[in-house]
Parts: sequence; structure tokens; C-alpha cells
Amino acid sequence: MKRNKVLTAMMLLIYAVVFTACEDSASSPSPSASAPGKESASPTAAAPSQIAGYKEAPMLAKLVSAGSLKPVTDRMPDKDDIMVERVTDQIGQYGGDWKMPWGGPNDRWAVGQPTEEALFRFNKDGSGVEPNVAKSYEVNKDSTEFTIHLRKGMKWSDGVPFTADDVIFYWEHMLTKETFGKKIYDAYYSVDPVTGEKALAKVTKVDDYTFKVTHKYPSVQFLERVAIDNKWFFAPAHFQKTILPEFVGEDKALEIAKQWGFADVKSFLVATGYYYWINPQIPTLRAWVAKNDPNSDQFIMERNPYYWKVDSEGNQLPYMDRIVATKVQDPAQRVLGALAGNYNLLDFDFKDFTVLKENEKKAGFSVLSWSTPTWSSAGLQFNQTIEDPNLRKLFQDIRFREAVSVAVDRKEVSEIVTNGLGAPQQASVPEGLVGYQKGWAEQWSQFDQARANKLLDEIGLTKRDKNNFRMNADGSDLTITIIEPNTNSASFLELVKKYYEQVGLKVDIKVVDTGTHNDLKYANKIPVTTENISLVNVAFRPDTLVPLRVLTPWLGNYGLYTSSNGKEGVKPEGDVALILDDWNKVKSSTTKEDILKWSNEIIKLHQKNQWLIGYAGPTPKLIVASNKMGNVPKTLVFADEFRSIGHGHPAQFFIKQ
Repeated sequence: MKRNKVLTAMMLLIYAVVFTACEDSASSPSPSASAPGKESASPTAAAPSQIAGYKEAPMLAKLVSAGSLKPVTDRMPDKDDIMVERVTDQIGQYGGDWKMPWGGPNDRWAVGQPTEEALFRFNKDGSGVEPNVAKSYEVNKDSTEFTIHLRKGMKWSDGVPFTADDVIFYWEHMLTKETFGKKIYDAYYSVDPVTGEKALAKVTKVDDYTFKVTHKYPSVQFLERVAIDNKWFFAPAHFQKTILPEFVGEDKALEIAKQWGFADVKSFLVATGYYYWINPQIPTLRAWVAKNDPNSDQFIMERNPYYWKVDSEGNQLPYMDRIVATKVQDPAQRVLGALAGNYNLLDFDFKDFTVLKENEKKAGFSVLSWSTPTWSSAGLQFNQTIEDPNLRKLFQDIRFREAVSVAVDRKEVSEIVTNGLGAPQQASVPEGLVGYQKGWAEQWSQFDQARANKLLDEIGLTKRDKNNFRMNADGSDLTITIIEPNTNSASFLELVKKYYEQVGLKVDIKVVDTGTHNDLKYANKIPVTTENISLVNVAFRPDTLVPLRVLTPWLGNYGLYTSSNGKEGVKPEGDVALILDDWNKVKSSTTKEDILKWSNEIIKLHQKNQWLIGYAGPTPKLIVASNKMGNVPKTLVFADEFRSIGHGHPAQFFIKQ
């Protein structure tokens, strides 16, 4: 009886998510841009000028009384430039900790995404962007010139003014010089619609609180792309000048790096220029600031006294005093910790629904369902540029991908891995999202091992070893190695192993830590993994579908070739090269209609080639929130583009006292 109730709850939850997704699709995630020539409105619930006065958290009021902190009015931007944040349900209360699990310093996005403050952020339905760190902007008629206004009087977390100089410094001394291990983001290039020539934008200072980005050719989606590619677009110049080799010299930079615990300057600059938020020494604009060593058993982030947002009653945000992230080694500890009340807000994959829902009342939390733009809940990516020449040739053969697709019984995967809630279908764009192709979900989805064997024989994998496993055509060992960053996919991979080996393909499953998995991925040494494709709109977030940089396993070193301008990596050919051509057409488009047209061409090439093999359809993301946690949205889109839980604007979350 209890299981039936849980299954009923599951189905109601799925229905609610699907219904919400269909409802949202009417207003559609689609390519968008602000009206040219018009200044955008600031995304506020009320005008700052309407607020009579400002209040602050008790912990900060004590510091003000003690004389160790300036009054709140002196810490905020100019009155008209303060950002008034909307609250989900009600004005919150001060105090308390956001308690969450994390895997240590390599799990930095667990605290990074929900605390991120981008220059521009996506609006609720993801159809476009709104100013955040920026106050407003203007766009000329042909979308070649973007004038961006910052908030006067805004300050870094150490009280130093934040100005356009921090943007220009980042552009001139960090981004274009690639000091922090990232190539110049694609957002900053415009494309000639006739010749396909790429041109780098110019970024210039207008005054202390205004800067201008000028493109040679139209860049209709520049703001959306910046909101994804280069979310912050600024850095604390006063701090970076104390560590960058350009300013302190190579020897001094190495000395400083070693003092911080780094063996070389390169890794040090990546940690301090890109993954800066887990370092307590580095000023930030975030609502919470790192306070201790991220290698500790508990990593603490504490409220930023200079945070620049308030609610509609003038209460300086955030409401919660701290984020307390407790290190866990085993993913199972997340579930156990949630059931024990050790955490009050965290996300889970849908496979944990049953145990969470069964304990909802007892544990005093609510299981919320946020929709996702995921192509599959159980699938594999095959690295098209893997170093092993035999594997590369095999993975690039479309017959092989079809064979491993039809070799697996999706109905069993659906039942065992997703409790029957992820449909037995192919990885594909979900209905309701830009790029949906009718019939794609059924492609190569019928269980047919006779067909799989026939295809594998056609490829030339007819030789067998003493254990009856197929060998490469040259007689060498053929092993499909799947490398995973955790054990979350164990049940799915055991099924894959069973079915692959039934058609003669030997499988080896290796589990490494998250950091090692990332290192292997960027070194092009992951043959196969379960990493999924999840994006709202390829025009907004092309990187997992278009080989612009090293990011996701299927495209491997094709992305390195693009990002290094052909100096490194593997040159894209065939349909992969066509994807890049179509992306350049997206980039050079001057209308939303053309953007949509060429975006769809990219999606169709993915449908044709099926580089990602899916065995079960998408399922929602579960948000488990303590019943004492307020202002957490009941439904929202959980997507990397929107910064996952960060899309709910956590500065306005609060603990009910």
C-alpha cells in the first residue's frame, strides 16, 4: 500500500512537471534580444527611491555598534542604484545557516552556482536576460554596440569600490591574455554574415560606471551569450594586481603561488582567477563570502556586509547568515544526511524520489520538482577524438553507435533505473524546447540484438577472443572503458555492461573522483561516460553541442582545435565541421528567425549522428527543502544556464525562526 501511494505521488509529480513544461512552452524558450536602441529596465520589485530606509542583519548591526563596520547606508550603492530583489512568497527573516553537502574543493560549483552574481542573469522562463550586477544597458539598431551601466557606489566584499575599471582590467589583463586557463569566450566574437570572418569585440571605458562593447558585425544575442559564457565579466583589480605575473613578476608570482599551496603559477591563477569564490582572500560581489579553508571538513561562507541587494522593505540581503557545506565522500551520505535533518536545502536526481517521498513528513522536508531540459536520464557519450586509433575509428562509425543503441533493452533500463518514469527512448531534445524533432525519441530505440550483431559484424569486429568477446579488426583487445566520477550510475551501467557483453563487447567500468574525472576529460582520456546533454537552447548554450572548446566528452579534442585556432586538437571534419559552419551562421544572424533556422540545423545534425546514446527519457530534478526554509520556488527550470538552484535567487531564501 505504501509503495502504491509513493508511485501515485510520483505520477502526480511527473504530470505536474509535464503540465508546467507544456504551459511554459507556449511562451517558449526562444532566441531573444532586447529591443535595439532602448534601455532595459532593472529587474526590481519596487523602485529603490520608494524605500524609506534600510535595515541589516543583527550580526552586522553588532559590528556597526562596535565601530568595526560602516553603517548600512554607507555600504550600499547609491540609493537609485540599489537592486531590489523580488521575494518568492514573503519578506524573510534574518539568521540561520543554509546547510548542504559538498565533495570538497573540487565540488566548487555546489557553492559556486547558487552564490553566483552575473553581469546579466536569465529571467524566470529563460526567454531572455535581465540586468543583475549591471544596472541597465542600451543596444544600437544593428546590435553592434552595447553600452552597459553599472551601479554607482557598489563595493566589493572588502569595501573597495566596484567600477568599470574592474571590467576593463579583467578584459585587458585576464580574459584576453587567458591568465586563468580559459580561451576567449565565443560570446566576444562576431561573425561576418558574408565571409564568415570572426572579429573580436572591443571593450572600452566610458566613465567610472559605464563601459561599451563594440562588435564589428551584428551580435544579436551578445547579452544572452555573456550570461552563459562569461557570467561575471569583471574581477577585483586591486587584488589581481598583487598576484598576476604581469604586475609582480614571474618569480614573485611563483613565490606567492607556493605560499598558497600551489606547485606552479598556472594552476594558481586558474584557482584565483576562475574558481575564486572558494578562496577567503579574494573579494567578491556575492551574497556570501568564503571564510575558511575549503579543504576543511566544513566549508563556511558568511554574509557579505557590502551586498548590494535589498527586499522591497529595505532589508539588506541575504537573509541567511551563512552557508555551511559539509564534506561527504559517498553520494549515499547526501540521502542519509537529508533524512537525518543535517541539510536543509539540496538537490537530488529522480532515482532518489521513493526514499525521499516516503520520509517527507518524518524528516520535516518537502520534495519539490523542478523541470529540466535534459535529453536523457540514462545515456552514454562516446568520445569521437579518443587517442586510441581503434576506438576512435569505432566510435566515429555510425553503425557502431546504432549497434550499441539497439543492443540494450530500454524497457528494463526504464523500470530499474527510473522506476518506469523515464520513457524507454533515445536521447533527444524534449518536446516543448527549441530544437524538438518529431520522431527523434524513437530513433534506434527498439531492442534488437540481432541487428546489433549484424552491424558489429559489418564493421569488421568478427574476431573473438577465448572468452568470446569481439576483438579489433587487427586482432588486438577491444574493451569499452566507461569512466565515471561517482557511483550514481552503477545500476544503469551494470545493465549496459550486461547487454553490451551479450553482443560480444567487453566492458570495463572505472570510478574515479570528480577532480580526476575532470582532468581526464580535459586531457581527452575519457573514452565513454554517462555525462548528459542538458540545455535550454543551443543558441544560448552551444558548447555541449558545438565543438567550441573542450567541455563534454563526445566532442573531445575537436573543441580544443577550435579554441586554439587550429594549433592543437583534432580538426573537425564531415558533419562536425558542418556544425561549426551552422554555428557561425547563428552568430552572424541579424534576425531571431535566422538564429532559430540555423540552430535547428545544428540539432538536426545531432539527430542524424546520435553522438549521445540515450536509454531512458528525462526525469525532473528534485529539490529537497526543509519545511523551515522559506521562499524556495515550488517549480522552476533547473538548468546549468540558469545556475541550477541559483535560478531561485537564494539571497532571498530564509530560515523560519
